[in-house]
Amino acid sequence: MTSPYDDHAFDLRNDPDFFALLTGSYKRIVGRALVEDGQGPDWLYSHAPFVVLAHNTLPDPRFIYANRTAQNCFEYSWDEFIMLPSRLSAEQPDRAERQRLLDAVTRDGFVDNGRGLRVAKSGRRFWVENFTVWQLIDETGKRLGQAAIFSSWQDA
Repeated sequence: MTSPYDDHAFDLRNDPDFFALLTGSYKRIVGRALVEDGQGPDWLYSHAPFVVLAHNTLPDPRFIYANRTAQNCFEYSWDEFIMLPSRLSAEQPDRAERQRLLDAVTRDGFVDNGRGLRVAKSGRRFWVENFTVWQLIDETGKRLGQAAIFSSWQDA
């Protein structure tokens, strides 16, 4: 099953439909609100103090969304991020653990309070703390990708 987000034709930074998918699927699957009432796509992209990332459903998923906090954390620009295979957010030795996590998200809908070692563009390694990864599933039940949030990280 393919997603409309698999071809990278969309600029999702301030897209209200993608914002609704992120926030709606988070609320339905995780059971909490991702943002407070009145906060919209621009706030999530430009001002949220936590990282938000999303990748598509390709066999080798690529990032389709990375808010500014994510861009600062991982040291990639928007244009670099949205073409990056998401597996490259972890170094080779850590990719099997990352894949096990994503498989658990596919199976269970979400994983909460995770921890993992990630790598920035510069090669800086850092620990991601208390992350949540969830399925991006629209209201019809179509799987469109996976997303992650975290607000705590520290250099390894």
